[in-house]
Amino acid sequence: MFVEQRMTSNPITIASTATIADASELMRSNKIRRLPVVDGGKLVGLVTDRDLRAVSPSPATTLSIFELNYLLAKMQIKDIMQKKVITIQADATVEEAAILLYNHRIGGLVVVDAHGSIAGVITETDIFKCFVDVMGLVEGKTRLTIDVTDKIGLLHEITEVFSKLSINISSMVIYTLLDGKKELVIRVDISDITELSKRLAEIGYPINHSVHIR
Repeated sequence: MFVEQRMTSNPITIASTATIADASELMRSNKIRRLPVVDGGKLVGLVTDRDLRAVSPSPATTLSIFELNYLLAKMQIKDIMQKKVITIQADATVEEAAILLYNHRIGGLVVVDAHGSIAGVITETDIFKCFVDVMGLVEGKTRLTIDVTDKIGLLHEITEVFSKLSINISSMVIYTLLDGKKELVIRVDISDITELSKRLAEIGYPINHSVHIR
């Protein structure tokens, strides 16, 4: 799955000469947390709700409300925006976007096209929704967990049992746990796993956990 399939296209942007008040109103009225800063069609920065909070007056300030409003009206986005913006190509995979978000500990990425123009924005919420969809959680699946070790033919042996029982596998993934052990998680469209559990145990792959997720 690619970023362009999950991003928000035509995102709301703001100019670097706009005021802090302008950015705050845009975020509030559109219920967003970040604004790409664009000048002359070129991405020059990014401003987030965190950036705005950082320059908001403290309750302990001695300035009057008039002085505060005056200062905020004068302060421009270019004064507080992040100039080094982490971007990702529209044709990159969702996995690549997830790794960038994880490694940089950020909540969103500006998506650019082959010409460097803004194509959209993808956030941690978009990634989470993608995970839910890929795993088929909305449709309702039975989640099976099997302890495994790496070896040639592992998946063939296990999936052959499913094939013989005419059970459709919706998704399959192997996780490496903190202790180094591995577990195979399979999501299927059945609720009664009695016969499946018996057959897998017979070939050395007992199911150690199962749950129906709706």
